[in-house]
Amino acid sequence: MNTRAYALPDPVSQPEFYADVPMKRFLSWIADMVLIGILCVLILPFTAFTGIFFFPFLIMVVGFAYRVITLTNGSATLGMRFFGIEFRTQHGDRFDLGTAFMHTLGYSVSFTFFVLQIISIVLMMTSSRSQGLTDHVLGSVVINKAARY
Repeated sequence: MNTRAYALPDPVSQPEFYADVPMKRFLSWIADMVLIGILCVLILPFTAFTGIFFFPFLIMVVGFAYRVITLTNGSATLGMRFFGIEFRTQHGDRFDLGTAFMHTLGYSVSFTFFVLQIISIVLMMTSSRSQGLTDHVLGSVVINKAARY
């Protein structure tokens, strides 16, 4: 039996872990979208510029790969790292490939359906751990790295 010496930080007794997380998530999302857009523009010449005709699909595929790779390698996207936040699993661990893939899949599904995205935003703004819809399903949280345990 594997027992953990720690769990997720309590938002009441350790609020520094969750301070300003919704705003940092939003700002990091903007930074990530800019990076994904730049990557897609850099990829266009390698598609003989035919990527222009399916640019939204290209952004979706590159964005999915970008999120899975960066979440697997550091439990945070580059935008999240810039703003000092990172994902943790329900046990307090960093994301592995499977968790990163499932979180990115959940994010993609909720981004596809406007109602799910609104629900996710409302949950981030109102839940004690600032968890979005996918975070609630997986039990993951975003915490401030500076307060990390």
